[in-house]
Formats: sequence, C-alpha cells, structure tokens
Amino acid sequence: MGDQIENVLHETRSFPPSAEFRADARIKTDAVYERMLRESLDNPESFWGRVAREIPWMKPFERVLDWSKAPFAQWFVGGKLNASVVCVDQHVNSVRSGKRAIIFEGEPGDRRTLTYTELQLEVCRFANALKARGIKRGDRVAIYMPMIPEVVVAMLACARIGAAHSVVFGGFSAVALRDRIKDGGCTAVVTADGSFRRGAVLALKPQVDEALTECPDVHAVFVVQRAKNQISWLARRDVWWHEACAVAPSECAPEAMDSEDLLFLLYTSGSTGKPKGIVHTTGGYLVGTYLSTQMVFDLRDEDVYWCTADVGWITGHSYVVYGPLANGATVMLYEGAPNTPHAGRFWELIERHRINIFYTAPTAIRSFMRWGDEHVTKYDLSSLRLLGSVGEPINPEAWIWYRKMIGKELCPIVDTWWQTETGSIMITPLPGVTTTKPGSATRPFFGVDAAIVDEQGVELGPNEGGFLVIRKPWPSMLRGIWGDSERYIETYWKKFGGRFYFAGDGARRDEHGCFWIVGRIDDVIKVSGHRFSSMEVESALVSHESIVEAAVVARPDELTGQAICAFVTLGPGKSPSPELRASIDAHVVKEIGKVARPAEVRFSEALPKTRSGKIMRRLLRDIAAGVETVGDTSTLDDYSVLAKLRQHEE
Repeated sequence: MGDQIENVLHETRSFPPSAEFRADARIKTDAVYERMLRESLDNPESFWGRVAREIPWMKPFERVLDWSKAPFAQWFVGGKLNASVVCVDQHVNSVRSGKRAIIFEGEPGDRRTLTYTELQLEVCRFANALKARGIKRGDRVAIYMPMIPEVVVAMLACARIGAAHSVVFGGFSAVALRDRIKDGGCTAVVTADGSFRRGAVLALKPQVDEALTECPDVHAVFVVQRAKNQISWLARRDVWWHEACAVAPSECAPEAMDSEDLLFLLYTSGSTGKPKGIVHTTGGYLVGTYLSTQMVFDLRDEDVYWCTADVGWITGHSYVVYGPLANGATVMLYEGAPNTPHAGRFWELIERHRINIFYTAPTAIRSFMRWGDEHVTKYDLSSLRLLGSVGEPINPEAWIWYRKMIGKELCPIVDTWWQTETGSIMITPLPGVTTTKPGSATRPFFGVDAAIVDEQGVELGPNEGGFLVIRKPWPSMLRGIWGDSERYIETYWKKFGGRFYFAGDGARRDEHGCFWIVGRIDDVIKVSGHRFSSMEVESALVSHESIVEAAVVARPDELTGQAICAFVTLGPGKSPSPELRASIDAHVVKEIGKVARPAEVRFSEALPKTRSGKIMRRLLRDIAAGVETVGDTSTLDDYSVLAKLRQHEE
C-alpha cells in the first residue's frame, strides 16, 4: 500500500451525450476529438500556434514556445497584443458591435445591459481616468469591488493602458487587502462605497481606508457609488468613478503589450504566511481561456452564459471576464447571494434572462439540494442546454441531482478541474463527445499532459491513487510567484525534481482514462496506515438519504494516528438521533468499508463557507481537534455558523 491513496469510491453510472446535443456540438465525433488531442500533445507548437492566430495580434509572434529556461515558460514569443482589444475591440469592429456583452442584475433587483460598443466606451473612459491620475504602463492596480459591471470595466481598462490588475475578493478583510496591495506594489485602488449582500450593505470603502493606513505608495482611490452608504473621504487621494469618467475622453489607444508582459496578479488565499501572488501574462493566458471557453462550454454566438463565480477568484477572471469576452459571449453578472431575497433566486434569474449555460460550484449545488426542490420547480429552466461544475470535486449524488433537477436530464454536465495557477481548465468533459461519469472530471483538455504518479514520480496504473502532475507546459500556466522565483520552484516543481508541475491534488485514473480528483493532498486522512481522500468519504455520507451536505476532516487519535470526524447537515424534516447515527455508520460501511467509518459525526444546521461557497475545512479541523481557530476568517460568509459549531463542542 505504501503512500498510495486508497480508492474507496465506486461509481458505475455513465451518461453519453444525447444525439441531439452531439449533432449541433462544436466537436461532434470521437475521431475529431482524438485527432485534435493527439496533435495538441504530439505537436503542441502547431496546435497552439493555429489557435493563437484566431485572436487579434498587433504584431505576430515569431515562436510559439520557449521552454529553454524551464520551469519559466515563454509562449508566443515576440508577439504583441492587448487584452482589451481581444475582449472588446475585435467585436466592436464586427457584426457583434450591438450585441449584449454584459447583462447585470443587482441583489436589490436593479438591472443594466452593456453592448460591446457601450463596453468599449466605458473601458476607454476609465482607462483615460486612470491615466489622468498618473497610472501608467507597468503599474499595478488593486481592485476591491462587488460583482457589478464596473469591475469588468476596471480590469479591461487596466489592461488597455498596460497596467496589471490585482483583484482582491470583496469579502477579504482590510488586513488581507493591505498585504496584497503591499506585496504587489500597487499604486492605485479601485473600489466602491459598498455592495448589497443578503439584504444589507457590505461596506467596502472603509476597509480600503483602513488598509491604506499602511500603504503610502497608493496615490489614487477610485470609488464607484453603488450602495450610497456613508464613507470618509480623502480629497487629495479619492475620486468618484462617475466624476472621473464624465470628463475623460471616450477614445483610448490600446498599449501594444508583449505576449509575456504581466496581465494580472492573483493571490491565492492561505491561513498563514505571506500572500502568494500568482503571475499571469497576456498572450498565453488569453489563448488558453479563449479556447477552453469555446470548447468546454460548446459556446454559440446566441448563448447567454452565466458563471456564478466572483471576479476575486481565478474562475471569475477566466470564465466571467477574459474567456467569454474573448469569444464575444453575452455574460450574466449577479451581485448578491443565491438565497436572497428567496432560495429560488438563481432559478428566477435563469428564467428571466433565458440563460443557456450555467457554471457554478459543488458547494452551491449542495446548498440548493438542502433548500428543497420546490424552489427549483416553480421556475422555467428550459433555456438551459449546458451545466458546469467548478471549484472542488463534486460528489456523485450532487451531480445526479444537478442533472435531474436543473438540467432535466437533458443538459450535459462539464465537471472541470483546474487551479489559480493553471489559468484555464485542464481536465474536463467536452460535451458533444465525452461520456460523463458522476464525480469524474473525465479527460485532459487539449495540450494537457496529465498523469498520476507515486512519491518517486513513477506513473501509476488504473485506479491507483496518487499525485496529480502535469508533464508539459501549457499556454495559460502561471509564470511564477510575484517577487519570489525560488518560492515558485519550491512550491510547484521541486517535489519531483523539476520534471513535473505538481498540482497539490490527489487523483486516480480509471481503466477508461478518466480522472477522479480526490482533493488536496493536505486533505488526505491517514487512519491506521490507510490513506483516504476526504472527498470520497464525504460522497459516501451525502449518498445517505437524510444527509444533504457533509465535510470530513482528520482529528488526532492516540490509537489510529488520525480519526475521521464528519460534520453533516441533514435534509428538511430530518433530525439527529441515535438511530440516525447508527444508520449513517451502516451506510458508510456498506459504501466504502469499516475502516473509513467516521469515529465522530457532528450534526450542524450549516457548514462554514466562504462567500464563494467553499467549505472552510481548516476551521472544521480546528473544531474537531478542540483548538483555537487561527488565521484569517474574513471570507467566512456567516459567522453564526462557526459560533454554533463551537457551542456544540463537547
């Protein structure tokens, strides 16, 4: 057994694409898919060179890939382009000029639409407003905003003038914001007075003011008037967005950026330590997000596309802004929570805006399950033709519910695996050809040479759990960690001697070549010498008829080293009892065996999550171990959940 992660989840259901979907898909046959996949792996420079030429370049690239200084890649060497031209101008100069680029709805119900022509106007005006306050090519700009159209405008305006943006999730604390501003050397901040969240105003400008008490290099703060909450004002530094744009020229020539010029920094969140600024450059990132959006979501010109992620995360960068807009898509933006003012809010939005593609997180899907099917069935979801999952492995029961209740068994589900560091989707079904399996991300995307290896880097056979690695460079890969090349090598390349990029995730590959991601290696639980993925134990728990959500963590145990502690949320009308606990134990034993049976089951009305929907397992580990919570908890969506869990500690 050694260090291998044991495979305890057995899922045999599979769903080929319907003949109707396949007939209209971008890729319709296995033969075409296999030919493209083979070329992308065997002759990546030919494949990616052809894809790259589909987007507009100001100066053609001379070479597709330079990997001579591995692990530091250079893609599309010598080429010059601008992200705002790729995402906006090329469409304005085409039949899409009057097409809707952004459909926005705020939590209070206010609505706005921007066509591509209108978006270009807004981007140019704000780009000129930035320049008027001294922001120039090569500068870094922090963006700390709600999910409103101005956040997209701000990102593209930075790109237009050659300034890199560093978007900081609007739920982060002033301390987290400060650390990211300082590490990135930002000289300007774009924010809003506040945003609407769960029926209340979430103040943003006060957080910025607090953060900037220790950031003397910031000389300009642009403020969108969104919530009209009272804020303080520093006249020499602060400027209203609408006032700055009102006097700004409506034309702004885009900077010709080198393919390897910095497009943005995005900090991965951690509980302790210095923030880790992931570096993404312009050309390769745009090519990767452009192709993956087009192929994974089978994107059509008439689609209305909604990815529910916040732009503070990589999913929002790649699949709310850059990938969809590079393809000329119509993108839905929603500001608020999925259960405000009612638990059917998302389905109401899908019905009203006739959304065709819906891409969300497994934790959100499990919340929808918990709230009850009645909140879904009252809305017309017939416009949907494709569903997606992102953020963490999805358990099979949630996958099946998603397929039945939201997709009405007609929509393919693209369960995607990728990371902040990879920039774009790496393992995914292609909906016209892939036979999907509940819980599996299926096969690598074009150009992705993924493998499962053991501790020594030796590739493992079918259904052997190990480390997920990528063996060849890909266009959208990170180019490093800001200001810390050694940390980049240490974090992502050292484990296997520089041969592979190590993702930090565990996985297995089944006999059909499909990948099953089992979660972070850090989340592997070791019980009496056996290594289990928390995701597989959680999947077994959620398949119990009374449980709608579960999170499994390790706690110290004198006898077994670690023991499994499960936090579970019950469905409507269910309540804890000794009989239910016995039933859960028996169910887990039946599903995955005695050795994976939780030593402890704690019942909770809800689990602690970030505003993006991810379960904060770090907090649950602290609770299970009976230790004080340390680290930043500012992204926690509902602090009362944590307080209630603490109250129930024995």
